[in-house]
Amino acid sequence: MSQGKRYALTFPGAPGAHAPQDVVVVEATGDTGPGGHPVYADASGIVRAEISDRDEVRMLATGGNQSTQTPIHAVPLP
Repeated sequence: MSQGKRYALTFPGAPGAHAPQDVVVVEATGDTGPGGHPVYADASGIVRAEISDRDEVRMLATGGNQSTQTPIHAVPLP
């Protein structure tokens, strides 16, 4: 897979609520995560993820009490 500058991360909707999926666009920050891969963040800086060259995603907490959820898809964007 190609390592892009932006990704669309798709998260599941609320369980049992038939809620639509949430899609968050993240961009490369220039930082490196604990696994040695690039870190991506959304415009607010709240959603941060380390994404490998195989498009494997590791969500990174941005606050002390934040509970991260793993996306069901990570799609490179042009």
